[in-house]
Amino acid sequence: MTLNEIPLRTLTDAPTTLGELSAGKPALIVNVASRCGLTPQYAGLVKLQEQYGPRGFTVIGVPCNQFAGQEPGSPEEIQEFCSATYGVDFPLLEKTDVNGPDRHPLYTELASVPDADGEGGDIQWNFEKFLVDGAGNVVARFRPRTVPEDPSVTAAIEKLL
Repeated sequence: MTLNEIPLRTLTDAPTTLGELSAGKPALIVNVASRCGLTPQYAGLVKLQEQYGPRGFTVIGVPCNQFAGQEPGSPEEIQEFCSATYGVDFPLLEKTDVNGPDRHPLYTELASVPDADGEGGDIQWNFEKFLVDGAGNVVARFRPRTVPEDPSVTAAIEKLL
């Protein structure tokens, strides 16, 4: 099974896959949280979606409550917060474990990919980013403090488009 074929569920509990969500185009998968010091990165993610969405790119948000309980809301509360506060219009998945014994299979695959410094392993915190090409290959991993507008992120996206 490829990354694009791993079964996922949207925030509204609809079944999907990465391949369906990205339509075979590049995607940035980001574990997100509404009550984190890094939550303002949503604004940058929305900008990426606006800038590159017309060219087939998509951001995919993955709410996660594993880091200091910073995503405690229900699916409806998460959707309302994201829409009302940041104007999020990219896909959001169901609340997901990204580390530990209940780690989602998507994150089992993603966590095995090293970052630019050659470090793989567990997700460090909210807003860790994985750039995936249209075939479902992870081409870059960006740690939480790398903002979406960072030139390393935008250059990697541009290279795929």
